[in-house]
Amino acid sequence: MGVEYIAYRSIYEIKRKSGLLKKKFPTNCKTQNFITLEEWRNNAPPFFFEGKENLNINKRKTEKLKEEFEKYKSGELKFFNSKYYKIGKNYDWLTNPFTNYKYDINEHWTEIKDIDPKAGDIKYVWEKSRFSFLFMLIRYDYHFEVDNSKLIFNEINSWIDANPINMGPNYKCSQETSLRLLNWTFALYYYKNSQNLDELFFNKILNSIYWQLKHVYSNINFSRKTVRNNHAITETLMLYLGAVLFPFFKESEMWKAKGKKWFEEEINYQIYDDGTHLQFSMNYHRVVIQLLTWALILSKKNNMSFDSKVLKKAKLSFNFLTNNLNSSNGFLPNYGANDGALFFKLNNCEYRDYRPQINALSYAIDDTIIYDNGNSVEDIFWYGAKEYSKKRIELQKEREFKDGGYYTIRDENSFTFIRCGKYKDRPSHADNLHIDIWDDDKNILRDAGSYQYNTTEELIRFFNGTKSHNSVILGENDQMLKGSRFIWYYWSQAISAELSEKEDHFLFKGKIKAFQQLSKNIYHTRVVKKYKNLSKWEITDTVEHHLDLPIIQIWNPINNFLDNYKITAVDGRNIKIDFSKKQGWFSEFYGVKEETKQILFETNSNTIKTIIQKN
Repeated sequence: MGVEYIAYRSIYEIKRKSGLLKKKFPTNCKTQNFITLEEWRNNAPPFFFEGKENLNINKRKTEKLKEEFEKYKSGELKFFNSKYYKIGKNYDWLTNPFTNYKYDINEHWTEIKDIDPKAGDIKYVWEKSRFSFLFMLIRYDYHFEVDNSKLIFNEINSWIDANPINMGPNYKCSQETSLRLLNWTFALYYYKNSQNLDELFFNKILNSIYWQLKHVYSNINFSRKTVRNNHAITETLMLYLGAVLFPFFKESEMWKAKGKKWFEEEINYQIYDDGTHLQFSMNYHRVVIQLLTWALILSKKNNMSFDSKVLKKAKLSFNFLTNNLNSSNGFLPNYGANDGALFFKLNNCEYRDYRPQINALSYAIDDTIIYDNGNSVEDIFWYGAKEYSKKRIELQKEREFKDGGYYTIRDENSFTFIRCGKYKDRPSHADNLHIDIWDDDKNILRDAGSYQYNTTEELIRFFNGTKSHNSVILGENDQMLKGSRFIWYYWSQAISAELSEKEDHFLFKGKIKAFQQLSKNIYHTRVVKKYKNLSKWEITDTVEHHLDLPIIQIWNPINNFLDNYKITAVDGRNIKIDFSKKQGWFSEFYGVKEETKQILFETNSNTIKTIIQKN
């Protein structure tokens, strides 16, 4: 992780355990008067829109939106954009609905344990406190022409009362705090002229926003120096936008200058020059482009601008994501860490449909969109669009994204996605040389997903490890050595990778150095032949090693795979290998898993050659 990481993290932990860090985050915070409600209504900095009265979005009373609202009213909330949990009509903001564990609000956030088996995954407590559900309530308000202002203000008021500043689990993560503030701000502007927004509540929410912003600023170096992923982008952007939209806070000028500088640094560092993102995750990349959308549009509306590199990296991200997208349903490979995050859901599309967010980024870049079906377009009107133009993009047959280590092959009916990367930033999954195969818009050989970040060791090792990917293990060993939490040791590294087009097929050849925890100089080479205009793939894996261990090729297929496809393999001596089946798991959504059957080929030779073709 580097000397700077180790030094900062060590000092941080000493301060946390000694109580020094606690002193930096006060709990008995003085109430201040910043600005009157009337002054704010008359002089509020420009936002995406000027209140609900000024929006001009085609109203669509969909059953899906109505059902979600009615479930919410009955005390059910959709967690991680997938599964409903009954949390009751008067949720206490402290109970994990998965384990029923209730956190102690009398504990300072620095005293809350990162991992507590009794508590379970803390993300279940953070989920409602993120307040992303406000977008569903606001959309229902608009499309069904009702007034949800009192309902929403009551939720915010309830949270403020139940979560004293810097106390309890909901201050543990500054990214969650930042998202909460962005979502509160959206609601505040939407109901800017509401009769239910009175002076008393306005002052209360401003004070809460102020002290939460101070919290984010006071802990910003933790995300910038030790986490350095989408957390840092979210938090630095919140400091900047918080200062832009609430300029009457005394630290606003400082927060704006530093937030802007740090946000620019994070975008430039985290998005590589080929448009890929350092977290090697499709969903976390979507998180980043949503934040970029807010940044680009709101800075422009407030007559400000970022360094030119921010716009450049936004364009590169757009290019990468569109070239990996299935245009029939908007899905991308279920690749990389995926915690169910979809921060600002302003449409009726499925969680895995990336088209609305890609459209919004496109609009933020140059007032254009590329997907014009109704559900995919709604976002841009919430972001203030009055008009737009449509542009076409040309999807190339073969693409190399060498900085991130992604190689793609696209022909008439199939899409092949291959990972072969060299890490300079920490990996979250041991998935080098993973291959994802889509045929007739179906993900027939897929990434098994993430499930949960805090679960049993067995499930963590499966979903984070090589076994949940379409790659190769040596004996029962992952490509890298699993450490605690999100840490891997002995990172696998790409040695070479090349993608080319031949007369009747596309050819990929990649080589990685892996399994270094077992012995030095172990290499895995994967050669992929994708035959043109045929649902046929030939994959040859060779592992150079001198250990008394078999190589095992693992496939994670769609459930009815063997009904429609044939898969056969031979070893390095051209002797047929019969496949075996083993129980696996598939998690399309965070916190949700289903049993599946993996297909495995095993040999004591160094090579497995596999052919996959449609019946």
